[in-house]
Amino acid sequence: MPAFDPRVTPARPDLAAKYLEGKVEAARFVEGKSREVIEPQAPLRSAPRPDALLLTEALWGERMTIYEANGEGWAWGQLAVDGYVGWLPESALGPPGAPATHKVAALRTLVFPGPSIKLPPLAGLPLGSTLAVARFEDRLAIISGGGYVPAAHLRPVGEFESDFVAVAERFAGVPYLWGGKTALGLDCSGLVQVALTACGIPCPRDSDMQEAAVGMPVTPAGDCANLQRGDLLFWKGHVAIVRGSDSLIHANAFHMAVAVEPMTGAIERIRQAGSELTSVRRLGRG
Repeated sequence: MPAFDPRVTPARPDLAAKYLEGKVEAARFVEGKSREVIEPQAPLRSAPRPDALLLTEALWGERMTIYEANGEGWAWGQLAVDGYVGWLPESALGPPGAPATHKVAALRTLVFPGPSIKLPPLAGLPLGSTLAVARFEDRLAIISGGGYVPAAHLRPVGEFESDFVAVAERFAGVPYLWGGKTALGLDCSGLVQVALTACGIPCPRDSDMQEAAVGMPVTPAGDCANLQRGDLLFWKGHVAIVRGSDSLIHANAFHMAVAVEPMTGAIERIRQAGSELTSVRRLGRG
């Protein structure tokens, strides 16, 4: 049997997705059931425990195929957007709703229970959340299933940002959170994924996946003299975004935040910590 990346392959020795039958070994294969995330963000964990490693986060409106519910409040499956596999609280999932018409374009927006922003909000939705808008009233969008969202914070699902670096810059100062991908906390690859997705550019979840799949290599990797805005700098287990000729932005554990800092200083600090640049990737031509 060929080797598959377990992070994006819904297969275990006892259970696997039906579409993998004949490709992986498992005791049984199941079709899976489609579900939708109904919490602002839901933790996808490595095991069915609240203290297990946070792998990534699923956002409101995201679809997930569930292959097992363990009877103890956890469901195991695969996210539709980036294919990541893990355990999600069952309480964060519901039946698929109407197809999404809009997405959240603000770092965070609020869902109100009625047509007044003076009402206590029901939830706060992060950038990239998707929802079905039933209709608009004044400056509010009424979403399918109930709830009112400021229309100014929404964009049609087919409308994208034009500068993913500018999207990343909006997260400056946000706390570093391993596995996070919202303005409440995110990690280096989460920042890149959220920013690129906002611009309609498909992006896998982890930095090694991004290094293999996003953009084209710029050579030599160690030559920073000709870097361009939007280039991605990769180290083993880390990624940063070039802002211009002299600075970069990245979510990092040194600052425990999304930080903008001088490029040469950041590269040297990481080198002193024992990690060299492994590659530079450039989106588009070049």
